[in-house]
Amino acid sequence: MAEDTFQEKTEKPTPRKLKKARDEGNVARSTEIPSAMILLFSLGVFLFSGSWMFWNLSEFMGGVFRNAGTLHLNSASLLPFLSKVFEHVLSVLMPLMIAILIAGFAGNTLQVGFLFTSKPLAPKLSKLNPVTGLKRIVSLQAFAEIAKSVFKFIFIGGIASLVVRNEMERFPYLMQMGVLDIISFIGEISLKICFYVCLGLIVLSALDFAFQRWHHQKKLRMTKQEIKEEAKQTEGDPRVKGRIRQIQMETARRRMMSEVPRADVVITNPTHLAIALQYQHEKMAAPKVIAKGAGLIAERIKRIAEQNDVPVVEHKSLARTLFKFVEIGEFIPVNLYKAVAEVLAYVYRLKETSHARQ
Repeated sequence: MAEDTFQEKTEKPTPRKLKKARDEGNVARSTEIPSAMILLFSLGVFLFSGSWMFWNLSEFMGGVFRNAGTLHLNSASLLPFLSKVFEHVLSVLMPLMIAILIAGFAGNTLQVGFLFTSKPLAPKLSKLNPVTGLKRIVSLQAFAEIAKSVFKFIFIGGIASLVVRNEMERFPYLMQMGVLDIISFIGEISLKICFYVCLGLIVLSALDFAFQRWHHQKKLRMTKQEIKEEAKQTEGDPRVKGRIRQIQMETARRRMMSEVPRADVVITNPTHLAIALQYQHEKMAAPKVIAKGAGLIAERIKRIAEQNDVPVVEHKSLARTLFKFVEIGEFIPVNLYKAVAEVLAYVYRLKETSHARQ
């Protein structure tokens, strides 16, 4: 077992280990996909209702400032005033918040399906171990996250700078525009930046999800010994299963041997095979094989038959055919009726001759 401890984890994780990891909340998940979906849904909300949100908030705040001189705020009226402001702002931003909530939920559900578990929240002493924390800080995943953040910052910054650079020729005209036109221009540029950034994040999300799946599979890899141990737990120890199978075979053999004294005839090879047949013409449509065996089992069948005065008849071809094609408890096939009938007739004649002599 000491050697097994140092085995390399080269085997893919089994379905059982993947399921166990999933139940514990350990799944391949990219944080970039929910971010991209939140940005995409938010962009859609601003595209279809951004102007309504802007003018609604503008009119409300304009009304507040226009009536600022008539407001008499004190300890009794301050709370109702702030509540009214909060309710109005919340009603305007509600579509955006609902879109963000749906996007975040959809972004995670699309990756791992519906999964709810509290195990990741359970306190673990290993999380307080400074050595374990240091390993997480200097791990491959930590460096990958840093590199990903730097690349994302450069990537998004590059997209934003390219969009702004393409619009710079319009900047001089802003000096001749009114405030509302300038705000409209800023909103247009902002939407463009968000749109192209969203497209870039979708590409980054796909790449990051592929990396997270690869890293997750690598982290859950198993040694060959771990797969063997899991197979033992799932299917049972092969030695135990072999012992159970042996006991079952011995029980079945004893039951089979107990049927031999009730046979009408035992057909032999003569040395290698023995098949015991029973035929009750009132109850059976055809003779039935109640015991068969080869080698030592055949010798035991013949010995029990002789001890119980069951006739033993040598018929090589018939014995081989019955042993090969007819299982214990089955009736003989139609094509063997004639051969078996001849044997049974011979046995019945022997019995009649024996009774006549007595």
